[in-house]
Amino acid sequence: MAVLDHTPLGLVAAPTSTSAVVGGRRRRQARVVSVTASLLAVLFALFCVALSLGDMRIPILDVVRTLVGAGDPASDFIVRELRLPRAVLAVLTGAAFGLSGIVFQTLVRNPLASPDIIGISFGASAAAVIGIIVLGLGGAAVSLLSFGGALVTALAIYLLSWKNGVTGYRLVLVGIGVGAMLSSVVSYVITRAEITSAAEALVWLTGSLNAASWSAVGVLAVCLLFLVPATLVLGRYLRQLGLGDDAAQALGVPIERARLALMLVGVALAAVATAAAGPVAFVAFVAGPIAKRLVGHVGLALVPAMVVGAVMMLGSDLVAQHALPSTQLPVGVVTGIVGAPYLIWLLVTTNRVGRGG
Repeated sequence: MAVLDHTPLGLVAAPTSTSAVVGGRRRRQARVVSVTASLLAVLFALFCVALSLGDMRIPILDVVRTLVGAGDPASDFIVRELRLPRAVLAVLTGAAFGLSGIVFQTLVRNPLASPDIIGISFGASAAAVIGIIVLGLGGAAVSLLSFGGALVTALAIYLLSWKNGVTGYRLVLVGIGVGAMLSSVVSYVITRAEITSAAEALVWLTGSLNAASWSAVGVLAVCLLFLVPATLVLGRYLRQLGLGDDAAQALGVPIERARLALMLVGVALAAVATAAAGPVAFVAFVAGPIAKRLVGHVGLALVPAMVVGAVMMLGSDLVAQHALPSTQLPVGVVTGIVGAPYLIWLLVTTNRVGRGG
């Protein structure tokens, strides 16, 4: 004879459901941690290779010994003084671009919303070109001008996009329009310049790590010491805003203040990286989608995006330095070769599924 179970369904299902949620969350966290650890291992390997290659090749083991303070004087000078600043600057700028890109793309919920697509990098470029060609500035002054240009451009894009709030497609379209206008300004100023000034400006516009120094590394590191934790703290709002304005408001999120704060840190990250290395193309644009694909589209992938950006920048700089014998290319040339096909693919697939806008 069958015995009926009169236990309330909710009392039995609740622990099972809770354990399933907790188990799923732990699996997602484990995947994020394992992906981040693997990316860091790749980054460290590239870092050692970057310090090893050059006119005088240094074995990897000697590079590691030098980094821990056990190298010989010749290796110590080559690694620490000549190659280390460039490698560290590549890592820091790549991480800043990667984090900035994923903040914008998640906030606006549009894969095209990265600083180099929506015009912010063009603002930095226009300010820097005017500083180099018209004002005759160089070094830190150009970096400060590019930083200010990025901030002013971002503010202009935000205000022009405002209409009872800021929506994703409006921000992207306004940003592309502002970027096109600033690109015209850059082209006009260059055509009116002397050949030497124009050549200097073009190198900066392409994005280059050739002028890497410990002073540039120090300034960028101090900026990131504040900006990265601020971005990670604001990430909780980013997750909620990703659900849509109505859902975020229901969760008690101050929508416009949170969006403005996230945009400010995203712009600042892109601005300090651009000031240090120039408007290196497509790192911010590509790092976030790659990181999300690696972690399986779970969570925000802020830290993985940082590491992907650093790997992309350092790897591209390695190729730029050593791919062609006796020729060093700006790192922006290599990142452009990598990122442009992705942009074309994204536009084609977006239109096919009817999300072009």
